[in-house]
Amino acid sequence: MRTRLLPLLIVLMAAILLALGVPLAVSLAAAQQQNVVVDRIDDTARFASLAQFVADRPEGSRVNSPEQRGETLKQELRVYQELYGINVGVFYRDEKVMAHAPEDWYLPRDGEVRDAFDEALQSRRSHDPEQVWPWQQDRLVVASPVIRDGDVVAVVVTDSPTGQMRSEILHGWYVIGAGEIGAMLLALGAALRLTGWVLRPVRVLDATTHDIATGRLKSRVAVAGGPPELRRLARSFNEMADNVEDVLEQQRAFVADASHQLRNPLSALLLRIELLALELPEGNEEIASVRTEGKRLAHVLDDLLDLALAEHAEADLRLTDIGELTAERVASWAPYADEKGVRLVGTCPATTAWADPVALSSALDAVIDNAIKFTPEGESVEVGVASNGQVSTIVVTDRGPGLSDEELTRVGDRFWRSAGHQNIKGSGLGLSISRALLSAGGGSLTYAHHEPHGLKVTVTVPRTTPGA
Repeated sequence: MRTRLLPLLIVLMAAILLALGVPLAVSLAAAQQQNVVVDRIDDTARFASLAQFVADRPEGSRVNSPEQRGETLKQELRVYQELYGINVGVFYRDEKVMAHAPEDWYLPRDGEVRDAFDEALQSRRSHDPEQVWPWQQDRLVVASPVIRDGDVVAVVVTDSPTGQMRSEILHGWYVIGAGEIGAMLLALGAALRLTGWVLRPVRVLDATTHDIATGRLKSRVAVAGGPPELRRLARSFNEMADNVEDVLEQQRAFVADASHQLRNPLSALLLRIELLALELPEGNEEIASVRTEGKRLAHVLDDLLDLALAEHAEADLRLTDIGELTAERVASWAPYADEKGVRLVGTCPATTAWADPVALSSALDAVIDNAIKFTPEGESVEVGVASNGQVSTIVVTDRGPGLSDEELTRVGDRFWRSAGHQNIKGSGLGLSISRALLSAGGGSLTYAHHEPHGLKVTVTVPRTTPGA
């Protein structure tokens, strides 16, 4: 959940920072350019005021004559150009040069300088030139009209390089970018803390739910940390777990008590049946049928008691040699398999896992018993042990009739027996007991088809301590 929630928060935070940073960067660039434009307007206005007195073309040489003032203007423009590297010129309405610097810079036929000149002829100063961005090599052109007696007699034009302005804009953008990255890292750290604070109770709740689902009914959620809603959920979950455990405990107690209480009357009933049989002819079919059903009922009651005890018992986990234990069970069932004409083959290399030896032995007995019971004479039952880094497995395969896909989903349910196996002795509780015994120690029991026919049962036990 954290891997899904964090990207969402990061995208939202990045969108917010971009929504703030991009307008700020644009505003910074506009402000830098505006400062330059205002400075150039001031310069052109000053040069225009000087050019007012040089507007007439020189006709003679008088003291303080327009020619002398023109020389002063040229000197001013030359110094300005050398100092700032800005092309500057004063041009009459007919585009003749009044003064310019450098000497080889003239009014072009088209382009930004020509547009600014034409605009100034309309008695309008340059304003809001197109924005120059750091990746562009454009120049900044500003023009101001020279007005005398209300008429535009000349135009002052400046053509400025934008390298320094673009460098300042880029520097400002670096500062904004660094701030954005810092804010993003800070927001990411806050998001990590926030998601950890919010999701920690969820992870604990998930782990506890898994523990309860795998049979560790004593597991509970520690009600600490997280939002109030999740703390309340943890308390409600613990209350629910307590109620479920109480109901299951009552159910187990009822099954155990019922099995125990019924066992004595049933024993007495079977004894009376035996006494009654003494008064009847030898080989009476009804008495034989009653005996069989009575013994079957006694077997069911014993299995019910075993199931109740298995579901209630705590596993005594030990580091066990699974190969050795399986080989012992195969050797114990070999005489029964020989009696049935079934080959029982075991491949049991040494491997260790955490298991309750008694519970695992009982589960293997039930699985091997079923495999031999349903395997036809002349066929084989194979038992194999394998392991990897996480679990050890014991696979029991037979060549019996097997089960259908629908039956595979029900095998192991209490009292369930396949419709084709109703005539074979059994209560339908053996595999349920085995599953309960294995689950208490973190193991499992699974079923699958064995090609070309038969059933494959896999007993799985962990190689590490459950919950470690």
